[in-house]
This record gives sequence, C-alpha cells and structure tokens, in this order.
Amino acid sequence: MIEVDDVHFRYAEGGFALHVPELRIADGERVAIIGPSGAGKTTLLHLVAGIAAPECGRIRVGDVDVSALDDGARRRNRVTRMGLVLQEFALLEHLHALDNVLLPYRIGAGLRLDPTARDRGRALLADVGLATKAKRIVTRLSQGERQRVAVCRALVTEPRLLLADEPTGNLDPENKHHVLDLLLAQTERLGATFLAVTHDHDLLARFDRVIDFRALSDSGSDGGEHEEATP
Repeated sequence: MIEVDDVHFRYAEGGFALHVPELRIADGERVAIIGPSGAGKTTLLHLVAGIAAPECGRIRVGDVDVSALDDGARRRNRVTRMGLVLQEFALLEHLHALDNVLLPYRIGAGLRLDPTARDRGRALLADVGLATKAKRIVTRLSQGERQRVAVCRALVTEPRLLLADEPTGNLDPENKHHVLDLLLAQTERLGATFLAVTHDHDLLARFDRVIDFRALSDSGSDGGEHEEATP
C-alpha cells in the first residue's frame, strides 16, 4: 500500500530536514509511528498524504506515484482516496458537525453525496457520542468533540488508506479507547491500511507494527535538525 524510497524533504525556511531511505507498509496493515517531537513523524505523514512534496525520492500509495503528482492532483488524490485526521483538525468553523463530516463529498471530484453517505455520516457521529450535536456549529464544540468530528470525516468516504496524526490526543481515557476501537473496526471492515502518529504508548498493542523514531534525535550532525529515518 505505501512504498517510500530514498525520500529527502526540507522546509523552505530551513532548519529541518528528513531523509527516509526506505519504508514499506502492507495493504491492510495497521502501523503506529512513535518518537519525540520534532523527529519528523508528522512530516512523514504529510509526505504520504501529499500535503508536502519531497525534494527527491519516490512515494507510492497503492497504484499512484504521489511524488510524481502536481499539487492539484495530490489534493484530489488525498480527498478521494484517503482519510486524514490532522492535529489541528482542519474543520470549517462556519459549518456544523455533520456538514464538516460530509465535506469530502463537496470538494472531492467523483464522490457522490447521496442519502447513503448522509446516513453514514450521522451513524459515525452517533458512534462517537455526538448524535445530538450533529447540527451544532463546530465553534460550539469542545476540543475533544472537534477531534471526534475530524475522525468521522476521515472515515465517512470509507477510504482504503487512513492517516491519523494524534487521533486521540485531545480525548479523555474512555473516549480515547472508544475512538480507537472505531478506527480499528472500520479499517478492518474495509481491509484498509491505517498509519497513525501517536505519543500514547498505551495504544501501541492494538497495532500490527510500531515504527520508533526515537533514534533519530541523535542522528543529526547539526543538533538534531537533520533527521534520517530507517523504519
């Protein structure tokens, strides 16, 4: 499902660089990425999603060479083929919870917003305890509730690849395990691949494999600003 080969990335303003010599994640595999802040975990997720583009190297997701696409094509591929939970949630504040969940259908070419999709969105909100808040503007939701809305949005199109950056980071212990149960159950039902960044080691036993970035913090020659990943 995911193949990364000799990828180099550096932010335009400098200071941070990431090198991933090789990474393979199988179709249907559930993988957690752990490690210290600043090690490049979120950057790797953004590269796989096509939010960021590498300086060189190849990133292949399924049958698509993401690294060969232009910005517009990467965005279309991300919206129509992936589910994505970002740390900052990326919800539209003028929309209520259900419309945020259904947003991929309004911006993704080829996605059809029909009654089945609407029902699936409502069912997902009910699964995370937000059935009574489906019509509430997201600015009136707590951080934990917003995170659950973002999780529902990532799942609503039934993607074959789910990418999640700290998907339970703002949740209390009960909701944390409930949301992870939902993510794992949905990916298992769909036969989807699940790649998650997390600092919560209590969750790691639920994944098939863990990629540990801890060694990266000592590998740079300039105070840890240059990171090299060999997962």
